[in-house]
Amino acid sequence: MKPIWIVDDDQSIRFVLEKALAREDFPVRSFTNPRDVLAALEEDEPQVLVSDIRMPGGSGIDLLTKVKERHPGLPVIIMTAYSDLDSAVSAFQGGAFEYLPKPFDLPKAVELIRRAVDESVREEVRDVSQAQMPEMLGQAPAMQDVFRAIGRLSQSNVTVLITGESGSGKELVARALHKHSPRGTGPFVAINTAAIPKDLLESELFGHERGAFTGAQTMRRGRFEQADGGTLFLDEIGDMPFDLQTRLLRVLSDGQFYRVGGHHPLKSNVRVIAATHQNLEERVKIGGFREDLFHRLNVIRLRLPPLRERREDVPTLARYFLQKSAKELGVEAKRISEVALNRLANFDFPGNVRQLENICHWLTVMAPAQVIESKDLPPELLGDATLSPKPPVQVELPAAAVASPSAVQAMPVSAEALVAAAPAAPRVESIGHWLADLDREARTMLESGQPEVWDNLTRKFEAQLIHAALDITRGRRIEAAQKLGIGRNTITRKIQELGLDD
Repeated sequence: MKPIWIVDDDQSIRFVLEKALAREDFPVRSFTNPRDVLAALEEDEPQVLVSDIRMPGGSGIDLLTKVKERHPGLPVIIMTAYSDLDSAVSAFQGGAFEYLPKPFDLPKAVELIRRAVDESVREEVRDVSQAQMPEMLGQAPAMQDVFRAIGRLSQSNVTVLITGESGSGKELVARALHKHSPRGTGPFVAINTAAIPKDLLESELFGHERGAFTGAQTMRRGRFEQADGGTLFLDEIGDMPFDLQTRLLRVLSDGQFYRVGGHHPLKSNVRVIAATHQNLEERVKIGGFREDLFHRLNVIRLRLPPLRERREDVPTLARYFLQKSAKELGVEAKRISEVALNRLANFDFPGNVRQLENICHWLTVMAPAQVIESKDLPPELLGDATLSPKPPVQVELPAAAVASPSAVQAMPVSAEALVAAAPAAPRVESIGHWLADLDREARTMLESGQPEVWDNLTRKFEAQLIHAALDITRGRRIEAAQKLGIGRNTITRKIQELGLDD
């Protein structure tokens, strides 16, 4: 292991830390000023850098900036006197791993350095394994089987049926099959047959002529036409109405179809990939799905394993989703401890990969510190709930908590989680009230046809969060940002955008 570098002009601080770290078998190298550190970086690199803020010959904050330019993944711990706390927090927001106020408790300081070492080791592994982030992640044998199947199908246009539980990533597999096929340069068109009302689904698939029905003011091309030369992904095919199954079978048989209200046959060169979470054989037995269509779709079947069958992939996926959430929200990515990762890996995830991604969105916003510990996880993942999760309250997080409206998924958060995450301790009964108020407000705006409902409600939500945090911290923005789990620059920008400076 590379040594821990200590930078401080105070000889007593260096001596105490050197001895304490030596007792823990950590190699140590000490410096008295930032200039010597920068010179040493030309030939060597530390595992962790621990630096004072105020020293003759240079500032610890300036040193942090220069070190981060050369080694972005290197954990840097800033030491400071209490009078320098604001500067330390600024450095923390700018990329420091943590700050250590002086005078410090020596065992706590050693424990903090040990955490930074663990993070440094994980960063080194992650830099190698994620130098080029693949479109799909998975080291588990079951996922490797899926990857091998995608590879074998890369030169084929054969019809594929993907089976797997909801949230397991069936569309990702379909996109990979398309991307690595001879049709990869053509369009990829996806449609969820369970999400579209029966009366509209036929028009969505096949298009309609002008005047075909009330409201059909113009001719509209359907998904089969839009996917010409590419791939059409039919998600949740098991929920397709029986009469439409007949039309789909005809298209798959001869490639011809009619728009709704049309009289001239159309032909479309489309590869069909279908997916379902249902047992289609059982659906055929009970008469809910056409047997001939089933055999037409079931040429090659790929089973996507649920997340509980690939637990070894949870740490990699969690780190990836935390990075992704942070990038989308414009904040510094949070890290997660090994103990918290073990908790995640032992959870059954009934919502599979989608649920894990939602949890990482939630942690990016709600976890109070940059390093996520077990106590920061939603209560559903702790204690007995890991074995038998209770039915959660479904909460739609607004744009402050997720990347975009298209990325929003119902995030399972219990009332207990909301109480625990709030900056003050609200009454439990009030939790349901504000959600009910939000529901009424949203319905009123949607039913009255008001424009930009998402943006308007999101602005109110963000403004209330920031106002509450500033009220609790008595206007101290850095502290408010830290409590909210966002960056200093983010809260400044939001205050300006929302007009909270007035």
